[in-house]
Amino acid sequence: MTVSMSWRSPRAALAADALFGEGPAAADHTRLSTALRAAADNAHGGRAFAALPFDREQTSTIVTPVGPPSPRAEAVVARLLDGGQSSPDDYRDGVRMLLDAVADGDVAKAVLARYRDLASPQPCDPLAIADRLGRTHPSAHVFALPVAADRHLVGASPELLVAKSGRAVRSHPLAGSARRSAEPAVDRANAAALRESEKDRREHAYVVDAICDVLAPYCVRLDAPEPGLLGTDSMWHLGTEITAELRDPDVPVSELVAHLHPTPAVCGTPRLAAYDLISEAEPFDRGFFAGAVGWTDAAGDGEWAVSIRCGEVAPHRIRAYAGAGIVAGSDPDAELAETSGKLSTFLAAVTA
Repeated sequence: MTVSMSWRSPRAALAADALFGEGPAAADHTRLSTALRAAADNAHGGRAFAALPFDREQTSTIVTPVGPPSPRAEAVVARLLDGGQSSPDDYRDGVRMLLDAVADGDVAKAVLARYRDLASPQPCDPLAIADRLGRTHPSAHVFALPVAADRHLVGASPELLVAKSGRAVRSHPLAGSARRSAEPAVDRANAAALRESEKDRREHAYVVDAICDVLAPYCVRLDAPEPGLLGTDSMWHLGTEITAELRDPDVPVSELVAHLHPTPAVCGTPRLAAYDLISEAEPFDRGFFAGAVGWTDAAGDGEWAVSIRCGEVAPHRIRAYAGAGIVAGSDPDAELAETSGKLSTFLAAVTA
């Protein structure tokens, strides 16, 4: 059975009918690279797509386009009702727990997530949600990829995990955030405060350092300039545009993805300690949230984003996720507010 999928990013745009199935986990990068290249060899458009769960030991989903999209009814975003959310009080308690772990030296950073559920009496159309996200977020990586027989991962990620073309590699990690404001003067002040924030610059540096540590052994050149600001509809982020040149152009992008994922932007540092703390502090499975989504061609080139500003869309239910990085100096109420701001990107596309 074929299902619909869509992808739109700076380097590729495709809507197609596709087959999907279980693939190797990120932890098994050799098998993952082999599976993706084999899928790309047979794919309509020459690209195979995939979604990696947050847990790098869990199996991936590989999506193989097989032809142009079948005719669809006019795209409609169903009317949605509030379906509940993870407890804000529990979230604040989780932040306090992670702050204790930071103070004890167990981790330098850990990312704590929460979710919001929406329900619909009418079937939800994941591609319609992606279409709306694409109109309002023209520079984002916008995706609607099937991850189960009745479920799509849909989102508009502003964060490039890694892209590869021949020897050239790029990554644009985001970490350190501030809410935007409709008042221009306040918005400018928020951006300036973020740029100068010692806490946010430290949080951002953890991510940049981790990415550079992974890429350096592969590269003859690696540049990571001072962070700049990237603005979305709801948030300001610190971002660093990392560029590199590979020693071996035959290294597949999926190998780089497998080693990079998950970065401290969505997990923490050290990675394993942060994983353990997250599993204790979050009373739910993240699934594909805070994983990675992207594509690979038969040459091993491709483009992957961090799966944030996203949700899992089932016929009558949507679960949207957002997280915030907890480091020394984090405040439980401020981190809760940050997750609300991040959730608004996705929720605006399904509740407008």
